[in-house]
Amino acid sequence: MADTYSSRDVELMRMAIDAGKACTSVDTAYNVGAVIASGDKQRVLSTGYSRQHPGNTHAEECALLAIADSKDLPSSVLYTTMEPCSRRLSGNKPCVARILESGIKWVYVGVREPPNFVQCTGAEELTQKGVAVVYIAELESECRKLNQHL
Repeated sequence: MADTYSSRDVELMRMAIDAGKACTSVDTAYNVGAVIASGDKQRVLSTGYSRQHPGNTHAEECALLAIADSKDLPSSVLYTTMEPCSRRLSGNKPCVARILESGIKWVYVGVREPPNFVQCTGAEELTQKGVAVVYIAELESECRKLNQHL
């Protein structure tokens, strides 16, 4: 993962953190927030948070669903408070697969996924497929606070 980012990237990650605060906490899942911005990072196209929709939905999934038909999606940038999942115990499609299908080429992450539920290799898988993954280290503690319930 790279670690070069701008003040605008920090601002957009803070929006993802705010989205994550809308999660209803459960003992079996993380609270995550996500933001999808335009390629120039000037417009927020959608937001999402864990369990926003029925069916144990993830933040990235909800943000992607909100603009699924947008022709802007491949040139967009994703901000997520936690590394996108590479495996889901529910059997639902992992967020890594959804991101790759969307065509998004830049993903900013607040924290690596802890191994509480599954062994996540999301950042590695995205990087191997040509997606730039950037870690915003200065917001890691704020991203971790979303999951104090675990």
